[in-house]
Amino acid sequence: MMLSELCNTIQPLDEQAMRMAQKRWDQIAKPLHSLGRLEEMIVQLAGIHRTADLQLRKKAVLIFCADNGIVAEGVTQTGQEVTATVTENFTKGLATINTMAAVCDADVFPIDIGIAKDMQCAGLDVRKVAYGTKNFAKEPAMTRTEAERAILTGIELVKEKKLQGYNLIITGEMGIGNTTTSSAVFSVLSGLSPEMVTGRGAGLSSEGLHRKINLIQHAITKYQPNPKDILDVLSKVGGFDLCGMMGAFLGGAIYRIPILIDGFISAVAANCAVYFAPLCRDFLYATHCSAEPAGKLALDAIGMQAYLECGMCLGEGTGAVIGAKLFDFAWAAYAEVADFHAAHVIPYQPLQ
Repeated sequence: MMLSELCNTIQPLDEQAMRMAQKRWDQIAKPLHSLGRLEEMIVQLAGIHRTADLQLRKKAVLIFCADNGIVAEGVTQTGQEVTATVTENFTKGLATINTMAAVCDADVFPIDIGIAKDMQCAGLDVRKVAYGTKNFAKEPAMTRTEAERAILTGIELVKEKKLQGYNLIITGEMGIGNTTTSSAVFSVLSGLSPEMVTGRGAGLSSEGLHRKINLIQHAITKYQPNPKDILDVLSKVGGFDLCGMMGAFLGGAIYRIPILIDGFISAVAANCAVYFAPLCRDFLYATHCSAEPAGKLALDAIGMQAYLECGMCLGEGTGAVIGAKLFDFAWAAYAEVADFHAAHVIPYQPLQ
């Protein structure tokens, strides 16, 4: 099916299942609504899965790895080769995300969606659209066809993980230069200036930050990407990792699996998905607020509030795996705590 046809299959959350889940919370032996957003988390899950009889989460981390041609303009502290090196470390279990994912019992799946070289790594899922994007200081980052192919790849990966029994997807990314592409895309979509939405990434000097902002502004002025046409924006100043994550967010809505937003880059991809198919927003969870300057702005733009404030900006899905652990706590209370009758407690009554 074509991208638009797939998105047309998205259905709203199941309101009856959500009411049943809230009723279950209200019967548990505790003050009403006292678990706050953890209760909302479960109610939303019920709406996604169309049942209040929920199961423990089987978690997958999808890390979309891709290179960005804009790195040639000196917008990063490190060279492009680091993308391949860190990706290989994912496959060996040597990266931060591997250690943190183990704590929340999540399986890590690195995906080569656009690394600038051929990778020979056991455990790497190769879905390469191209060998990195073009340098958008000189030409559009990718073709419209490549952007759509990368989005469809993200959708297909969610479908595959669902068939493998996973029922919670965590998004992550790796790609030197991807804070530049993300800032460029978000500047177009939000209408905010590049100065407002661009940070130092993995560590730029003030001179480097100024160069980064100017390059983004120049590209937006040169190509005039249409904010009402997501594929146009992504093809001109985006990245393959952004496209893949956008597809994962859409896939969550299409195949009814909750998808976790990580940091700024992931949140920009979520913006792309929500603008393209607004119903998909209800299938997303904002786990933490990135320390990048536009981290909160990117969540605000789609009306989402992060569960955690950790001051993180590593990427890779590291913030999202911390957020994923909250599902275990919420499910344990929802599934295992006694109701008022079993606990020999007089039920609390709603107060005006």
